[in-house]
Amino acid sequence: MSTRSIYDYVPHHQTKAKLDHGSNPVKVHDQLPRGNAAARFNARLAVKVTNGVGTMWCAYAFAALAIVSLPAAITSGNPVVLVSWISQTFLQLVLLSVIIVGQNVLAAAADKRAEATYNDADAVLHEVIKLQEHLLAQDEILDRLMSNAGE
Repeated sequence: MSTRSIYDYVPHHQTKAKLDHGSNPVKVHDQLPRGNAAARFNARLAVKVTNGVGTMWCAYAFAALAIVSLPAAITSGNPVVLVSWISQTFLQLVLLSVIIVGQNVLAAAADKRAEATYNDADAVLHEVIKLQEHLLAQDEILDRLMSNAGE
């Protein structure tokens, strides 16, 4: 009694690659340059500066630094100098850090959603594989039933 399948399952190339080699969601670390020393140094420095500037403590420090020059802007008596201080000194320094903090919060949420989506897709893949195994088992039973009916 030969076992044959009614349907020949051919996995998608991405499914096959994932099953053969496994894979994980992409992480920020995976995106850092692996090439020459200068590229690695620049990327690490940029990440460290971004992590340092992207804190509320840095925003508070920038606000304090900007406040130091506020009395000079006020005593100048020139409204253009005061507007310039507000826009060029205070807002740019403080909002830089606040925006980075906000972007970090939003990026963390996006990363969680992406990882949850990845995990859901991985679970669906494994469920479909089990379904395929179930169908193959049914094919064997049907084949046996058809062979026995012909006897």
